[in-house]
Amino acid sequence: MAIITGAAMGQGAAEAYLFAKEGAKVVATDMCEDILRETVQKINEDFSHSTIALKLNVTDEEEWKKVVEECINQFGTVDILLNNAGIGSKGINYDKTDYQAFENVMKINAWGPFVGMKTVAPIMIKNKKGSIINVSSLAAVKSIEFNAYSLSKGAVISLTKAASADLGKNGIRVNTIIPGTIETPMTKIICDYPNVLNSCIEKTALGHIGEADDIAYCALYLASDESKYTTGTDITIDGGQRYKDTLELEM
Repeated sequence: MAIITGAAMGQGAAEAYLFAKEGAKVVATDMCEDILRETVQKINEDFSHSTIALKLNVTDEEEWKKVVEECINQFGTVDILLNNAGIGSKGINYDKTDYQAFENVMKINAWGPFVGMKTVAPIMIKNKKGSIINVSSLAAVKSIEFNAYSLSKGAVISLTKAASADLGKNGIRVNTIIPGTIETPMTKIICDYPNVLNSCIEKTALGHIGEADDIAYCALYLASDESKYTTGTDITIDGGQRYKDTLELEM
């Protein structure tokens, strides 16, 4: 049984579909209720009664409690938490970032995963098992922009490592996925500007940007027993974007 945040579209929708395809019961959550319902309807057309849609503001601890309570009522437990929900800084660099913009990014991208983990941890501890997957960004580990987004996604990696050390004794694995440039609604602005898109492609060793399914398959691995000895780590899925600049500098 998996809770997936930010599941209305993009990576979250791809993850929800793949998990349902593989036989999981899925609670797909998002703030965009109409789009979420459409996504879940499509999933259930292919995999009947596999997925339910619940509205969730990931910054609201009370809403988290209600979502987890509904999971217990319907499925009896929570086995997997996939913290996918997040927002960007909309290109705002440090010199144009005020406190309100900073706080909003940090609340959704860092506090959201934290409170989600805080809410599901007691259930997983009781069960002596569980998998928590947090989605960060290449911006956390590569010098892309000096802004709140990079900081918030760096916090996700630190949070994962700290949680894995604390929860491991209870059989709970906590890992991070670090996506590179993935074609989703959140990164649509990149695809709308050919010069920006071409720059991303040129800096990617495989010569193209990624798809939502590329992240979903990594999440499936981390959620499954195939990754039973994997915790506290981060897996970069970026087509070699992380290393391309270094290779060019060395030539």
